[in-house]
Amino acid sequence: MGSNLDRFKFDTEEARDYSGEKKLKIGIIGTGWIAESHVDSYKRCPDVEIVAAADLVPGKAKAFCEKFGLTETRCYESHTDLLANEELDAVSVCTYNRTHAVCTIDALKKGVHVLCEKPMCVTMDEAVEMRRAEKESGKILSIGFQPRLDENMKMIKKIVSSGELGDIYYIQTGGGRRRGIPTPFGTTFIEDKTAGLGALGDIGCYSLDMVLNAIGYPRPLTVSGYKSAFFGTRPDYYPKHPEYAGKFEVDDFAAAFIRLEGGIILDFRIAWAMNLDTPGDTIIMGTKGSLRIPSTECWNGTVGGPMKIYHEVCGAQVETEIPILDSNTDDLFYKKIRSFLDAVRDGGKAPVPTEQIIYNQAILDGIRRSAEAGHEVTIEVPEV
Repeated sequence: MGSNLDRFKFDTEEARDYSGEKKLKIGIIGTGWIAESHVDSYKRCPDVEIVAAADLVPGKAKAFCEKFGLTETRCYESHTDLLANEELDAVSVCTYNRTHAVCTIDALKKGVHVLCEKPMCVTMDEAVEMRRAEKESGKILSIGFQPRLDENMKMIKKIVSSGELGDIYYIQTGGGRRRGIPTPFGTTFIEDKTAGLGALGDIGCYSLDMVLNAIGYPRPLTVSGYKSAFFGTRPDYYPKHPEYAGKFEVDDFAAAFIRLEGGIILDFRIAWAMNLDTPGDTIIMGTKGSLRIPSTECWNGTVGGPMKIYHEVCGAQVETEIPILDSNTDDLFYKKIRSFLDAVRDGGKAPVPTEQIIYNQAILDGIRRSAEAGHEVTIEVPEV
């Protein structure tokens, strides 16, 4: 009896059958480690054919395709050659941060839908040009923020949207790792010519999206930012590769005080390395209640434990615990890919639209500019 009753707890909507649908032709631009997750997810989709892959490193795309059994996939040594020689429905842009913009813009101009990995790009100017190319092409450009698809992340947005917290006026957010500079695959994350941004772009964009998406992505107005690199520039941080210290050119810690439209203050900090287990939980404070979101040891796309709402009931100060919702974080990548493909196939909207993420990028760019200038800067996002 119990098992029969439990059936009513689940969504009874039948899963969509893609087996009889025309296959979408997909290209992979950039065949580094993040591309592996894209390919793994695409291979789970019966309505997809990965027809081409490109990488600037000679032989890298071919080796990548051989590793994943993509024996019929054609390989190129530039994204321009791939786009010139293939008829594609969509591409995944999995390149260095510094080349997200050019690869995305070129693909859109060829009339190809794009799923671009995070961060959107490096500078505000690049983000504007990407959005302009998207609008002119009429194609979909979605940015790779898969944590949005986690059920606990969705719950954060539901809580805020419900009005339970009242008017939001202050947010504290961030996260990071005690030791977690991403160099197992070399130096592409830490050199300016490839990365452009460090912890800010790698995991800071996720942390910002968690709260900005929850409150409806208000326009950022000003930012006072700080960034440092005390750990990444230490040879002893890399026992096997002390030479990496001389190549570290980005941030391993950043913090900022951001003013948002609507009188909201955003207090932000992010770290690849620090002498601390966490820079603090995420807190969303409102006029009727506040929400505490436990941090994680290392950003993994979900929350670090049951969330808690602090509010009043009949004049008494109480706390309401929000239980952790079942959500397989390993499956978030597939959901990101599937939601993008469904938008392409059905003529829908981008799952993670640039009209929002351009504000995320504006804040990242503002933090960098403010830190380098040593004072608060104004954020101006032009209409496209």
